[in-house]
Amino acid sequence: MPHRHFFVRRALVAALALFIMAVLTFPHSALAGPLERLVMPGELISGHAKYEDTCTNCHKRFSKGVQNNLCLDCHKDVASDVGKKRGFHGRSPQVANQECQVCHTDHVGRSADVVGLNRETFDHNQTDYRLKGRHQRVRCDGCHKPDKKFRDAPATCLACHKEDDAHDGRLGEKCEDCHSTAGWKKTAFDHDKTDFPLRDSHMDVACAMCHPGEKYKGVPDTCVACHKINDVHRGANGDKCEDCHTPDKWDRVRFDHDKDTDFPLKGSHKEVTCKACHTGDLYKDELKTDCHSCHKNDDEHKGRYGEKCDSCHTPRAWDRVIFDHDKDTDFRLKGAHEKARCRSCHKGVLYKEELKTDCYACHKGDDVHDGRQGENCAQCHRETGWRDQVRFDHDLTPFPLIGQHAVTPCEECHLDRRYVKTEGECYACHKKQDEHKRRLGSLCGTCHNPNGWPLWSFDHNRQTEFKLDGKHEGLDCLACHKTPSKKGVKQPNTCGACHLQDDVHSEQFGRDCGRCHTTESFSDITIER
Repeated sequence: MPHRHFFVRRALVAALALFIMAVLTFPHSALAGPLERLVMPGELISGHAKYEDTCTNCHKRFSKGVQNNLCLDCHKDVASDVGKKRGFHGRSPQVANQECQVCHTDHVGRSADVVGLNRETFDHNQTDYRLKGRHQRVRCDGCHKPDKKFRDAPATCLACHKEDDAHDGRLGEKCEDCHSTAGWKKTAFDHDKTDFPLRDSHMDVACAMCHPGEKYKGVPDTCVACHKINDVHRGANGDKCEDCHTPDKWDRVRFDHDKDTDFPLKGSHKEVTCKACHTGDLYKDELKTDCHSCHKNDDEHKGRYGEKCDSCHTPRAWDRVIFDHDKDTDFRLKGAHEKARCRSCHKGVLYKEELKTDCYACHKGDDVHDGRQGENCAQCHRETGWRDQVRFDHDLTPFPLIGQHAVTPCEECHLDRRYVKTEGECYACHKKQDEHKRRLGSLCGTCHNPNGWPLWSFDHNRQTEFKLDGKHEGLDCLACHKTPSKKGVKQPNTCGACHLQDDVHSEQFGRDCGRCHTTESFSDITIER
């Protein structure tokens, strides 16, 4: 029996094998597709999905050697490149000698990328379009559009740069005849071979600036033809711009005013534009060379100082004067006077007026004392500043400044700048600081001193007729001093004055409590006999 089962199994296996071979032998068999899908290693990519039920489009049964031919039968453009040795597949030696499936596999799923292009390492030189110049820095998607094959990218300049064509196609489509990949503005056209070689700044000018409308014949070559609109002289200096200007830079002139005229330019005159002085016809108008002829409108003295501006001013700078007030006059300028403007003192005609040199003659209007302190301002004030280090000695007055008073601003006590009728008592200024509400009188100096308001010292035992001892020693001043006083303190010193409400005897023993009681304690009684 075991031998029988063995032969039955072998017969079944053989029959199954013959059936599979028969199915695979006949491609039109209805069972070929489903059986091949049973042994398929995985789904095809989305581009090959429609061939998934027909394996013979890409595979020849039992023969791997012809698979490349089957690939090229479908991909005719690649086959053409390989045959003509062009494009990436025809130029690359690695691609030409290996099977397609080495780079482009399949059965890896619908969304798989079987192109396998590495943009970072791809050598574009193995294609028909080598990257040179600025093309080496262009991103791939700058030329290869997402919806196009890589091979379909255009290879002509105009295909990519049509919008950059400043000539609008009037010079043809062969951009490379003039331009290069090194830079769009770097052209191979040699303008020096024309009748107008480009020099200096002209080398950076765009072609269209001189050739509007792509006109290259009959273009004028004179300066004024192009730069008439830039002529700040408005034709007053003629048409021969090259007599003064150069192609290097428009504002660089080779006309030498120092050598070619009788008026050499010095100081600030070197920076002045031509039209600032030459306002009319350059060849007809004769300009005067004295200062006042040009600077009459700048004369802030309004002619009061005459017309010889160079007596004080120099061409170096209008506000720098050579006139020395200390040497040329009897009044030396010191302190704040050094920065004073001339017209602050000289308000009339310079050569006719005679100014006084005393302080009060000029500063009478600044006298905040209203003349109450006299006219000799120098007794207190200095020339360095009206309020700088006033030299008035307050110690010579009835109120010498000591302690904090020495650093107190004058305005704190002298509300009237005439400095008259100023109170000399403490309470006149410190009334608001009197926390005693005048219950200790208004003679603040009895306790306080000018060194500091909190620095007070008062000895009740020595300075008054009422000695503080016993319980009185720790009492607050205001416990006894309750009535305000205008000057000194007026306070009775009898016991009954303060303790009348504590008298349980109802004054039967009089008001001299000290005969029986002591200051140590009200209940401590000592009867005198």
